[in-house]
Amino acid sequence: MLIEQNLESLKVDIPDHVTLVAVSKTKPVSDIQEAFDAGQQIFGENKIQEMVNKYDVLPKSIQWHMIGHLQRNKVKYMAHFVDLIHGVDSLKTLKEIDKQAKKHDRIINCLLQARIAEEETKFGLTFDEIEIIMNSEDFKSLKNIQIKGLMGMATFTDDTNQIAKEFKSLKTFYDKLKSDNLSTFNFQLSTLSMGMSGDYKIAIENGSNMIRVGSKIFGARNYIA
Repeated sequence: MLIEQNLESLKVDIPDHVTLVAVSKTKPVSDIQEAFDAGQQIFGENKIQEMVNKYDVLPKSIQWHMIGHLQRNKVKYMAHFVDLIHGVDSLKTLKEIDKQAKKHDRIINCLLQARIAEEETKFGLTFDEIEIIMNSEDFKSLKNIQIKGLMGMATFTDDTNQIAKEFKSLKTFYDKLKSDNLSTFNFQLSTLSMGMSGDYKIAIENGSNMIRVGSKIFGARNYIA
């Protein structure tokens, strides 16, 4: 019942237009089932094998989001069911997702991960790199993926002004891409994924319409990896 209560409390803070991804990484199947029974439909995992194992035993109506850094050689294991891949940060990865999606006659939804944090990180694309990818002929030839939006993670800091500035920068870029009206079959922006347990309120204030929350639903996480 605690998970159900946590979900109800969380939803008070979340406007209707914001999608909640329940981050279930490292959590047991029983916890996910409890959240599902309480009405939560979307769950996020950061390790493909763990997500596959959970997919095999949980209700098939669950929407699974891959939220961790993606290793190209493991895309094939989730290509038949993953609903949205959050952290795509290279054209090579997009090509692999497209290749594996085609094998299953699917179109896989993806978000391009933008690097907005000031702290050092090896993941994410600059805004210029995103525009280069989306304007490339290689990208336009991909028929089995669709870019649904952008994802970004702010600096891990107590400085709320800095967090807000980083989220705002991504919202501004997202709006620019939409206003440029460059939509193609595989580039249809509707999702801006920003915000986690510690900063989702700031993210929503700055334009996020998808948040990724774990500990506020499932309790403290035991980091085993």
